[in-house]
Amino acid sequence: MAMDKVRARGRLALIFAGVGWACSAHGQIDPIKRELIQLGYNQPVQGKAPLSGYAFYYLNLPQFLQTNLTLRLAVAPVYLDTELGVGQLLGPHTDLGIGLHGGGFADSYAEIRHGKFIESESFTGHGGGISASLYHLFNPGKMIPLSGVFRVENHYFVYERDDDTDDNFALPEDHASWNFRTGLRWGGIEPTMSPEFGLELSAWYEAQVRTDSGRYGFNGDRRVEPVSHLFWARALLSYTFTNWAHHIAVSLTLGGTAETDRFSAYRLGGLLPLAAEFPLSLPGYYFQEISAKQFALLGANYLLPLDLENKWALSFVAAAAVTEYLEGLEQPGNWNSGVGAGVRWRPKNTFQLSVGYAYGVDALRNGDRGAHSIGFLLQWDLEAAGRGLFEPGEYPIRSRGLQRLLNWGQ
Repeated sequence: MAMDKVRARGRLALIFAGVGWACSAHGQIDPIKRELIQLGYNQPVQGKAPLSGYAFYYLNLPQFLQTNLTLRLAVAPVYLDTELGVGQLLGPHTDLGIGLHGGGFADSYAEIRHGKFIESESFTGHGGGISASLYHLFNPGKMIPLSGVFRVENHYFVYERDDDTDDNFALPEDHASWNFRTGLRWGGIEPTMSPEFGLELSAWYEAQVRTDSGRYGFNGDRRVEPVSHLFWARALLSYTFTNWAHHIAVSLTLGGTAETDRFSAYRLGGLLPLAAEFPLSLPGYYFQEISAKQFALLGANYLLPLDLENKWALSFVAAAAVTEYLEGLEQPGNWNSGVGAGVRWRPKNTFQLSVGYAYGVDALRNGDRGAHSIGFLLQWDLEAAGRGLFEPGEYPIRSRGLQRLLNWGQ
């Protein structure tokens, strides 16, 4: 999505999926101590692409220094995102969050057209900023919370050329962006790899107002819009059958834009469920391969236990999307779909690992349809505490720095 700034070129893009505030009977500040390590990785079998994954440590610490303060801290290679929540600051059901984020490679951009990674038109971006958020609970005491969110964020972008960026390709101007988001969420889902239960209906609007816009690229052939508007909504159900331990998750996400550009378009593709608050997954595709002005995405996941202890399970995933492409990034046909299968190993409740294969049914590769990828997901819960049933979180994509630190792919 627009929040999902895009990928460092030619390297493993290490995404930070920061976990935000979970709904509770007390408002939007998460009252549960959480300590998680999350890893995810997608590897295309064919074609060259900015390989993608995430790696982050997340800590949510209620009663930080005093009873009404909660510290949320998420750390990824060369990137930090933190927010201090002040409970009941503006009333018994209204909380305030003050956030700070920053680091390297989070705002890089990878150009992908017709299933091909265009390195000569891709570049690295760094950035950081501050935010202030209000979280209001409209129906205290209800089992399924109805929450409102209003956030103001200022983020500054700095761009630099990659080794393979064309000498004649002009980079966008460094600039700041004021982002204003508001939304309603009924229910929610936990920030885990395969949450056992969850239910959500939500609707959102975001405006991105940039201090410096204008032309860039080859002879100014593309533009940074001064203002972009985004509208999206999601319906989601995640359910585990008590007697069988079979698990099913179904989601429908709709999105539209006005005055969009390459930095605010929705990006669909890949299979990284914690890469964003609203992951736009298409199995078998490159991560964020499709750039869309409007889309409708339907996805489903099924887990089939293989033993009585549920240590081993087969996983199946499928997704399909109808898209209206961003100008300049169109491709034949508006339909994109993919399927996948894998194995999950969960030796204990605090640790699980999934490995799998995915096939992009409609992905373009060298003029033909069909693409293959493999990947894995790992979760280690260091604070295996009881979990609430309806606890939404937020996952701003941020850091991709591990590749640069380790100098992989050179």
